[in-house]
Amino acid sequence: MVFGVLLLLTVIIDVAVSIQEATITNAIPRGLRFKVPDEGFTLVALHFSINKPVPGTQAGDVNVDINSPTNGFFVYTNTGFTVNPGDVVNYWVYGLKNGNGEQKLDLSYTVPGTGTGTGNGTGTGTGTGTGTGTGTGNGTGNGTGTGTGTGNGTGSGNDTGSGTGSGTGTGTGIFNNIQCSPGRTCTPTQPCLVLEDNFDTLDHEVWEHEVTAGGGGNWEFQYYHNNRSNSYVRNGVLYIKPTLTSDRFGESFLTSGTLDLWGQCTNNAWYGCSRTGSPNNIINPIQSARLRSSRGFNFKYGKVEVRAMMPVGDWIWPAIWMLPTRNAYGTWPASGEIDIVESRGNRNLRNSRGDSKGVDSFGSTLHYGPSPAYNRWYTTHVSRTISNGHLGDNFHTYGMEWTADHIKFYFDGVETLDISPQANGGFWKYGNLDQTGVENPWRANSKMAPFDQKFHLIMNVAVGGVTGFFTDGSINSPHPKPWMNSSPRASLDFWNAKNNWYPTWNPYQRNGEDAAMKVDYVKVWQLDGTV
Repeated sequence: MVFGVLLLLTVIIDVAVSIQEATITNAIPRGLRFKVPDEGFTLVALHFSINKPVPGTQAGDVNVDINSPTNGFFVYTNTGFTVNPGDVVNYWVYGLKNGNGEQKLDLSYTVPGTGTGTGNGTGTGTGTGTGTGTGTGNGTGNGTGTGTGTGNGTGSGNDTGSGTGSGTGTGTGIFNNIQCSPGRTCTPTQPCLVLEDNFDTLDHEVWEHEVTAGGGGNWEFQYYHNNRSNSYVRNGVLYIKPTLTSDRFGESFLTSGTLDLWGQCTNNAWYGCSRTGSPNNIINPIQSARLRSSRGFNFKYGKVEVRAMMPVGDWIWPAIWMLPTRNAYGTWPASGEIDIVESRGNRNLRNSRGDSKGVDSFGSTLHYGPSPAYNRWYTTHVSRTISNGHLGDNFHTYGMEWTADHIKFYFDGVETLDISPQANGGFWKYGNLDQTGVENPWRANSKMAPFDQKFHLIMNVAVGGVTGFFTDGSINSPHPKPWMNSSPRASLDFWNAKNNWYPTWNPYQRNGEDAAMKVDYVKVWQLDGTV
């Protein structure tokens, strides 16, 4: 922040201003979101306190500079506090344009209550949407969905009530965008929007960076670190981008250095907190990022929608997925795993049967079973190849609906897989595990076990690995896969082929962001309980 500099500026400027007041709304799941229209500013500063005066240009409890606009607005979201109906936000705004400052002082906003009222308004339709693509009605339109919306009415006193009116909803979501006030009961037919991250900022209250060289247990070739070279937001998009470890430490570090992550390491499994390089056993040659919501956001039974663009480049492995917050049924995969989308960055990759397995295809999977040897993922897996272009050309929406009866996956609003276990036997019978003679760790629980506990979200970009995601029978053009999964020096073999695979990442074009997974937003709706 540069509040001290801005305070000096405000002493000498003319207070006749064109900067507008902020539009303030509740953030999801908590906090506030401020939007100031872009009037040609190079910077907008915001200073505010809750239920405390901020006279003149005095500092507030929160003082922040917003350095660039997003879609015509300077946007700031803070989810680090809770506001209640009737709370007063006292604030002032400052903008810098053409070397001159503009400010608007002594502003306030009262958080609306939940009084009753009726009125007609424009809202998200809950009827049947029409159009093509994806929409916010119950239909799948990327046009206008017409239905019964929720309009805003005026209640008594200082409260702004909500009422039912006729409205028209438009948008690009898969599921109904139903927001709800505190205390409302959530159901599968009336879900509550409990997380909406549009990545105006990187919210560390929700997302924690994992720091480990152990990857995901597949002996991948990257290590995960909290570094803005690998994870950052710009113009409302989250970028997760792999880079070369040698860019940070030098190439000799791979064969003779020590990667010491102790003190910040989040997982020591698979030698994750410290590795020392040797000529035949090099340090992970790729640096990347993996973000998880386990400390900031967990839920059971809900709808997830992520709008994302997949990375392009040989042997890149992006994933948006979920793990249980606590392993209630034992270690992986006994407590389950939900893979919303996994892909591969290769432009021309096929399996031994000739099926496309590159960036024009993706998979969604459930992993479950009493032990890795009995992982029945293949009974709950779907793979799809798109007909036009590839997943790195444009943003697509990846969805998952998870209830007490089923788990369904979606792509651009179209259902791709429905997994509905029987009431008698659940996933144990669904995976034919009842025929193995192995003890059932879920027998006393619901038919959805192990998927009846709280899970959290994970987003990461891995590279390579030796457990079969990139099979040895893969056919890649123009250069073959450079390592064997059985090789004790797979990471070195991969690194020695750098001149073949690294150019496919386009590292010197567009800031190397062709190789990045780009996430436009993450939304989660809760289906049961009370918010």
